[in-house]
Amino acid sequence: MQTRSLGSSGIETSPLGLGCWAIGGPFWVGDTPLSWGEVVDQESIAALRRGLDLGITFIDTANVYGAGRSERVVGAAVAGRRDEVVIATKFSSTFDETSRQTADPSDDPSYIRRACEASLRRLNTDRIDLYQYHWNDGPLESAAAVQDTLEALVSEGEIRAYGWSTDFPDRARAWLGGAHYASVQHQLNVITDAPAIIQVCEEAGLTSINRGPLAMGLLTGKYTTGTTVTGADVRSAHSPEWMQYFKNGHPAEVWLDKLTQIREILTSGGRTLSQGALAWLWARSPCTLPIPEFRTVPQVEENAGALAFGPLTPDQMREIAGLLNPTT
Repeated sequence: MQTRSLGSSGIETSPLGLGCWAIGGPFWVGDTPLSWGEVVDQESIAALRRGLDLGITFIDTANVYGAGRSERVVGAAVAGRRDEVVIATKFSSTFDETSRQTADPSDDPSYIRRACEASLRRLNTDRIDLYQYHWNDGPLESAAAVQDTLEALVSEGEIRAYGWSTDFPDRARAWLGGAHYASVQHQLNVITDAPAIIQVCEEAGLTSINRGPLAMGLLTGKYTTGTTVTGADVRSAHSPEWMQYFKNGHPAEVWLDKLTQIREILTSGGRTLSQGALAWLWARSPCTLPIPEFRTVPQVEENAGALAFGPLTPDQMREIAGLLNPTT
């Protein structure tokens, strides 16, 4: 539980990361919000620095979060402490920083190079430790060209390693054998398992970076059937089609029901619900690296507190599996 190796890259990181989607602030595709709502940059910076103080060394962001704002906040937070952290960011999105509107993704090699340079400037750094392809179902026919561009960026010293943010096993396998292919970022939490992607990561020695480890906040216990999410929030009534944990601005009951079944196990031994959800991920596989979102110092402190408890036990994992997947 002390460290994780980022694939075979030789990069060592904490077993818990700081997911920086939520601190980017509002951005949209048309009228559909893609953010977690309004944020205060100074509070975000304080939370990031608190995470560093608590031993969290992995920071995950993307160029599109807040249309560049998240990367700038990360750059400000790690100023003077750059060598203490592993910075991961992502590319493929195109967007306008002024209107904060997103457009169609791109995998053109010239775009990748421009995006990399722009991220380096916003992060105020001379290298990106992990550069991730941010196109879930990116076309397989151009995957080799994307990988060649990323390997070239490694050779040029712009990035140290690369990964694919995808929930598709065929995409995760497309780059196997790449000298600096280190990770797959994908959806994974106690109520949404991903056995096929975990299998790829374990077989290939890749790090499984866990997006949505707290199920968009459901696994914090903050949301109930009576909760309504409003404003420029990706979980609101105007959420995109892929939003599964919230529907019409309310938590989806099917997921709340699952949480009710396993709440007692997750909170055993003095853990909070969030800490139990993170403990499940560490017990799920030795290659997992959860990156819970945050917006405040107390949220970072609670998540970091999970490190002291470590993973759930095998018996607890079996009990949860039996409750969520009962035999008929």
